[in-house]
Amino acid sequence: MAVKAPEDGYTAEPFVPERGGLPALRRAAAGCRGCPLHRDATQTVFGAGDADARVMLVGEQPGDQEDRQGRPFVGPAGKLLDRALAEAGIDPGEAYVTNAVKHFKFTRAEPGKRRIHKAPTLREMTACAPWLAAELAVVEPELIVLLGASAGKALLGSSFRVTQVRGTVLEEEIHGRRERLVPTVHPSSVLRADDREAAYDGLLSDLKVAARLLE
Repeated sequence: MAVKAPEDGYTAEPFVPERGGLPALRRAAAGCRGCPLHRDATQTVFGAGDADARVMLVGEQPGDQEDRQGRPFVGPAGKLLDRALAEAGIDPGEAYVTNAVKHFKFTRAEPGKRRIHKAPTLREMTACAPWLAAELAVVEPELIVLLGASAGKALLGSSFRVTQVRGTVLEEEIHGRRERLVPTVHPSSVLRADDREAAYDGLLSDLKVAARLLE
């Protein structure tokens, strides 16, 4: 009998399997009803990549393309991230990529119009935290790269400010494990920047810090 949790409980905990690795987590996450975000999203977008990856990249939430395709970082921001990773010396194919929130949260300016990204609340990120904790427990990365403010707040708390710590190496206890983290901006912010070249150079510089830790 399928486990059912009230959506107003705001926790994915009842849906997370105790064993089975990433395939079991991915299957279970497809049926997550731990918060109301699943209602409007097309599907759950779980993490993807190598279960033995040395580096895990954590973003905010799926975007429009990710929601449609069911995979993280397949839209324009993902393509920019892959380019920056490769340029920094990190093979994108050897990383594990995921998001703090697994469902696309959006609004529409008008009915039938383009879906516009809406930032998840801390409550929604907290509800989804058991999935991220389970991913970390399976992958056991040597390093976590935080992509943007929401990812940082999801793992380090609401006082996190990406502008204050980007490109630095943090050591914190996350979900019971001592982790090394390098925060940077979300690649979508580079696409929105007035000076895109400077913003890209900043992202690249931060990722080079991460690459050096993995040498």
